[in-house]
Amino acid sequence: MNQVLEVEQQKEEHKKLVTVIVNTRKHTVPKGKICFDKVVALSGLPGGENVTFTVTYRKGEGHKPDGSLVEGECAEVKEGMVFNVTRTNKS
Repeated sequence: MNQVLEVEQQKEEHKKLVTVIVNTRKHTVPKGKICFDKVVALSGLPGGENVTFTVTYRKGEGHKPDGSLVEGECAEVKEGMVFNVTRTNKS
């Protein structure tokens, strides 16, 4: 009986994960909200003192399937959601 419970628990945990694409690379993240900082971190782009990032997304959830995130903002993730992160030097 414990094995059945463990299998069900593993299935439930697996349901709580979704695959998103950040700069053409697949990442598995928890279902729910993902914030600007996490998306930037997943991009693997190096930061720096004079660097800012732009985050856009498509194939999103609900009434706003396409859009952008600024620092401090979050978006509801959906399986297959695509994020593009670009870096820009501050002038």
